[in-house]
Amino acid sequence: MSILVLKQLEKRIENTLLFPPFDLEFQRGKTVAVYCHAELGSTLIRIILGELPPSSGEVHFVDSDRSKFFERVGLSLKEDALYERLTAKEYLIFFKKLYGAETDVNKLLAKIGLIEKSSVRSGKLSFSEKKRLHFARAVLHNPDLIILEEPTQDLDIESTIILHRLIASLEESGKSVFMTTSNLENAISFTSHVFRLDENGLKKIEVTEEEEIAEEVPPVEETVLSEEEANEPEAEISIQMNFNKIPAKVEDKLILFDPTEIDFIESNSGVSNLNVKGETFPCTFTLSDLEKRLQPFGFFRCHRSYIVNLQKVREVITWTRNSYSLILDDKSKSSIPLSKGKLDELKSIIGI
Repeated sequence: MSILVLKQLEKRIENTLLFPPFDLEFQRGKTVAVYCHAELGSTLIRIILGELPPSSGEVHFVDSDRSKFFERVGLSLKEDALYERLTAKEYLIFFKKLYGAETDVNKLLAKIGLIEKSSVRSGKLSFSEKKRLHFARAVLHNPDLIILEEPTQDLDIESTIILHRLIASLEESGKSVFMTTSNLENAISFTSHVFRLDENGLKKIEVTEEEEIAEEVPPVEETVLSEEEANEPEAEISIQMNFNKIPAKVEDKLILFDPTEIDFIESNSGVSNLNVKGETFPCTFTLSDLEKRLQPFGFFRCHRSYIVNLQKVREVITWTRNSYSLILDDKSKSSIPLSKGKLDELKSIIGI
């Protein structure tokens, strides 16, 4: 059942098209992630909240009028601030009274991992702990829809695990979660309902587990040589040269990367992008071709859209029972999604 429906939503600013008309529904028990740049995500949320008018289309809350919108919606926005003089517990109690909610504040603090810091002033909490407090405030009044803007930006691993578990519990209780993010890897780790939004429109990104399809190999026909053919001198044996470099094209230049330089490869809109020391380079090979070429160098197809250099993997994180990621040992501690069906294969490779 749908909670919120966006119908033919379009936004232009003067002569610039931000996104053409699209439809999107938010259903109970499901998380929807929209992958886009941060400013576009902020614009979309402001349109949904009624702070910014769309150029065309409408935002329709099912079975409720607009006046009850904020009773049924929980918000955690990127620029949210805290009352820093209040303790974490006092902060939630304040909003509990404001909403007239019946939530047990201590249980909610425990759920977000802040029960031991319930008496600490909000201003003394770390950035990630403050974000957790934002998440708690967003769900405090038991809303039907929770909107999260860039929820994992600069978030530490502990808080990301807590967020995964919080969202999983919200889905189990029939809530709908909507997030905007500029990080595709994180979007995929949260949900299979991921969309890309840009000036070309809203497009579903296929993130479900790809079934392995065995290619049928035609039988080899036995060739019988005549006596004359058998006595002919042997043809010259061609020697095949092995070329291990991986090419990437940047404007009019061709860059050749050694496999050991590559951290991971991501398929985006049909293009394989090599990630090298925080930079991205488009490659002409398909992900399947790259998988065959790089497997001897310790690369692993961890997800339908990702290949990772196992030498760069620092941690294997279990977010929830069905959600996993690989944390890389690079400068940005990149988080790469690991498909559930690939977990046993990875365990076998690393010997556990």
